[in-house]
Amino acid sequence: MTASPMPFAANSPSYCVIAAPFGRLGILTELVEGSLMLSKIDYLPAEEVLIAPKNALAKEVARQCRAYFKDPTWQFDLPTKPAGTEHQKKVWASIQDIPAGTTKTYGEVAKIIKSGPRAVGTACGANPYPLIAPCHRVVSAQGIGGFMKENSPGLYRQIKLWLLKHEGAL
Repeated sequence: MTASPMPFAANSPSYCVIAAPFGRLGILTELVEGSLMLSKIDYLPAEEVLIAPKNALAKEVARQCRAYFKDPTWQFDLPTKPAGTEHQKKVWASIQDIPAGTTKTYGEVAKIIKSGPRAVGTACGANPYPLIAPCHRVVSAQGIGGFMKENSPGLYRQIKLWLLKHEGAL
């Protein structure tokens, strides 16, 4: 298994790695126009070294993630760095309306936002906040579908399965 490369040095005070039931979560925060914002969440393998949160927002992200791991209906409330194209933003906003414990297909999301299923899948794969904008709730019409640009069994698909089981969708 290979982890996605960390966008910044691991010893950066804005990057931390916390434990998750399925492995680790990398949390990147950064100052954007004077406000501290969440700029990325990475799914990482269990072997990744833990790095304690060093700022108030990173600590809050970690707290809210732990709350979600205890209660899959937890609603995240975090400042996120503006990211993505207009199409990606539409997809991410649409998937935030999918309740925990349910799924929609790429085609169903595409129909809602007047797009195509592959374009929805591509936007899901580019999601910088995969736990906050829950793209794991978007599945293929033929099964679970890909996750985080991974279309075969591996770390990300195992995480998607864990998240869907945690929420009661599987």
